Amino acid sequence: MDPKYTDPDQASKIYFLPNSMTAFNLFCGFAAVIRCIQARFTSEELGRSPEELYSQAVWLILAAVVFDILDGRLARLGGRESLFGKEFDSIADVVSFGVAPALMVFLLILSPDHEAYFRQIGWLIGFIYLLCVGVRLSRFNVVTHPLMEESEFTVSKDFIGLPAPAAAGTISSLVLWMNKFDVHGLAILLPALMILIAVLMISSIHYPSFKYIDWTTRLKFRTFVLIIVVISIIVMIREIGITLIFMGYIFYGLFLDARDRWRNRNSDDPNNPVNS
Repeated sequence: MDPKYTDPDQASKIYFLPNSMTAFNLFCGFAAVIRCIQARFTSEELGRSPEELYSQAVWLILAAVVFDILDGRLARLGGRESLFGKEFDSIADVVSFGVAPALMVFLLILSPDHEAYFRQIGWLIGFIYLLCVGVRLSRFNVVTHPLMEESEFTVSKDFIGLPAPAAAGTISSLVLWMNKFDVHGLAILLPALMILIAVLMISSIHYPSFKYIDWTTRLKFRTFVLIIVVISIIVMIREIGITLIFMGYIFYGLFLDARDRWRNRNSDDPNNPVNS
């Protein structure tokens, strides 16, 4: 084993900027948990509606997504990636993208005094989601560990499985959308969506990581204008736009996976004219 991974003095030194972003990520997750509890139990004492507090929890989770993106970017930009930063990031992600969304959906929909058909399994649905977040993050740390580069694992530019921030963003943005437009009848779909997202996180489906986009990335003028227009529309219709981004990301990965499977099946088919 490389001495730099066992030296206590080396391990005790951390890089300030990327780990600060991770700390803010963790803070947002913790604050989101508090807001969910307040929305469920103390909203009247605080003089606020549960919907307002849940919406604040959603924005905190989305802020955690932004900080999670920034910590990795800053680490790679300055060449300051470290084992400590990776482990710290995963711990923060479990809180922000595991505990906070699971608790939000549980208190909002799955708790025992809500719909009878969720009374017995509400806690189990939340735990399955949280378990898959933990497994997905652990697998990511193993696959990207420096000592595993020559192992059976292949490091890819894509994410293997749905990233935890995208999973949490999807669930929380739907809650924000339901609160904004008062369509709580659609809440019945959230448990099924949580199970689907949990399965996608531990799947082998590839999702784009966008890590290759940096300050040197060049675009065509039309692509640049299109991106700016899309961002402007999202800002104008925040609740719908954010939900569409996360849902689009999920189904984009599913579409690419289905396309690749179809191509591989056809390429292996001896009756396919292309293979004749």
